[in-house]
Amino acid sequence: MKTQNDQMVPEATGAIIHGVMSSLLCVISFWLITHMLARAFPVSRDDDLLGGMWAVIATIFVYRYGYEQTIAAALSRIAATLLSFVLCLIYLLFFPFNIWGMATLIGVGAVVMVWLGRPEDVITTGITSTVVMVVAAISPEHAWKQPILRVIDTIVGAGIGIIGAAISSKLATT
Repeated sequence: MKTQNDQMVPEATGAIIHGVMSSLLCVISFWLITHMLARAFPVSRDDDLLGGMWAVIATIFVYRYGYEQTIAAALSRIAATLLSFVLCLIYLLFFPFNIWGMATLIGVGAVVMVWLGRPEDVITTGITSTVVMVVAAISPEHAWKQPILRVIDTIVGAGIGIIGAAISSKLATT
């Protein structure tokens, strides 16, 4: 691997291996959420598919070329998702979706992330809150469940990304 702008950039073979591993990890994340976890937490097929997509997004976000980079990305993703989870759950327990409510959650999330010293996570917190709120608007019957489901999806996807990075780093050193 060579460095470019202080980031690890793999050679051609490393890029192919990373791409194949990334694809496999995404399949595993999607399958775990849509098949295994769906049995533990029965929800609609739409929620299963959304959860699978969300887990894949977390895997893509987290899985990096190096194990340390992956851990940092996982912490970032989980921190942003947890804050969004808390904000959206509190809101959705008391109120239905409203565009001004969503906007407020995005703003509050941004302020809190900066106060927590994690300004780099403001974007992910805002995106997560937006998705959770819009999905709650699409399926308002049990909207308060959406933040809980998306945290589970994120943890599974991030965990798969970490496992993949650990495997990749072991393979790279052998």
